[in-house]
Amino acid sequence: MPFLRFRMNCFSTGEHGDIFGFVMKTQNLTFPEAVERLAEEAGVEMPRQSAEESRQVERSATLRDAAEAGCAFFEKALWAPEGRKALEYLKSRGLTDETIKRFRLGYAPSNGLKAALLKKGIPQDVLLEVRLISPGKEGRDSFDFFRDRVMFPIFTENGEPVAFGGRILPGSPDPAKYKNSSETPLYSKSKVLYGLNWAKAEAVSSNQVIVCEGYTDVIGFHRAGLRRAVATCGTAFTEEHVKLLKRY
Repeated sequence: MPFLRFRMNCFSTGEHGDIFGFVMKTQNLTFPEAVERLAEEAGVEMPRQSAEESRQVERSATLRDAAEAGCAFFEKALWAPEGRKALEYLKSRGLTDETIKRFRLGYAPSNGLKAALLKKGIPQDVLLEVRLISPGKEGRDSFDFFRDRVMFPIFTENGEPVAFGGRILPGSPDPAKYKNSSETPLYSKSKVLYGLNWAKAEAVSSNQVIVCEGYTDVIGFHRAGLRRAVATCGTAFTEEHVKLLKRY
């Protein structure tokens, strides 16, 4: 299938991707729908999914939608009056509006995420499964997992948000500087590299990648013009990470 060698590179937005990502964005399709569309055009017969496989695909799509909704909520909150302190902190670190928006940085207010996403029709069990909210203990109600933190969305290599890292603001009494999403059906730390969605095009062209530790390291390299940096999100550099990078 010659079209599998196709690479998308939008110079105005900085977006990169493969043929599947291109079809998903230009035709507003999910990943399975894009695969089916391309297979049909190539005359390739798709294997039939079992009922259980179809259910898993549908559930994954629901979780991805919830993660995207959470990402959008945090982005909007950063630019609202409640996010002023977080925005000032990011700018004190030298980040421009363009950089903040490019990396989709956000702010998690003390509360409000759960109510906003439930209002959008996202079920509570989905929010729990994608770790945007935490179950209450001893019969108490569930609550927002990230609160009063600068938010760094973690994306797949195709640019889909699947997890988050939250940093405390200066003066916070919280002893945990960073709070990160735990593993979910969407997110495995040993298989995801922060920044690969932005870095893969330059990694391909330069045949090199810079592996660092955290979110701000990646953003710093990109600001310096080295847009082939990725991060392990504080975990070990695994064999799965190596396999992922070898594709690029």
